[in-house]
Amino acid sequence: MRLQNKVSVITGGGGGIGRATAIRFANEGSKVVVSDINEETGEETVARIKEKNGEAIFIKTDVGNSKSIQNLINETVNHFGAIHILMNNAGISNSEVRSVDLDESEWDLVMNINLKSVYLGIKYAIPELMKSGSGVIINTSSLLGLKGKKFVSAYNASKGGVVLLTQNAALEYGKFNVRVNAIAPGIIDTSIIDFWRNDERRWPIISKANALGRIGNPEEVASAALFLASDEASFITGVTLPVDGGGIIF
Repeated sequence: MRLQNKVSVITGGGGGIGRATAIRFANEGSKVVVSDINEETGEETVARIKEKNGEAIFIKTDVGNSKSIQNLINETVNHFGAIHILMNNAGISNSEVRSVDLDESEWDLVMNINLKSVYLGIKYAIPELMKSGSGVIINTSSLLGLKGKKFVSAYNASKGGVVLLTQNAALEYGKFNVRVNAIAPGIIDTSIIDFWRNDERRWPIISKANALGRIGNPEEVASAALFLASDEASFITGVTLPVDGGGIIF
């Protein structure tokens, strides 16, 4: 097993990419802490892991809140004794409107959940990851963190920020053997794309807007996260890996 005896913390673990990754990591031997604001969906992820004889707990977390992230890290260490892998995955989209029409409160919310949460995760997990001797952080950016798209200014900016924050942390903590990478999913079959999926005019175009001509599934992103978390990626840090079916080149 590729993550045997590792302790992983995954934010946004109640569904989509977070859930798929939590289950995949558990199947590879990791003890998993599922973190989410939604207690019901988070506990469901834990139940699915336990059904396959995996080990997992749920910790309710508001990822944009400093004290909540501190509690997540402290409770993880109290329960499992260490943290080896952190996946800063929680995220939201914003209303599709022109930048001047985006409400300031929505901008702040998207930045809080998508970018500040990554900063807070790094801030409070790094000391524990350094103790592990070979810590790993994986941040979920987006294809739209690598290129612009009309009408999603807050999402674009927040996910672009994740890319550079990833590089910053990789440079600062590489000497402590902490690797920091990001993944940049394209159109993935999760609830975050429901507003596109329900658009009968645009969805046939959006759903094929990459080299492979299809959307991805959360398990495909989880496979990329597993690689970056494993020792197979031991000489990889500061990288943002697109998992987008070739969307970046389309």
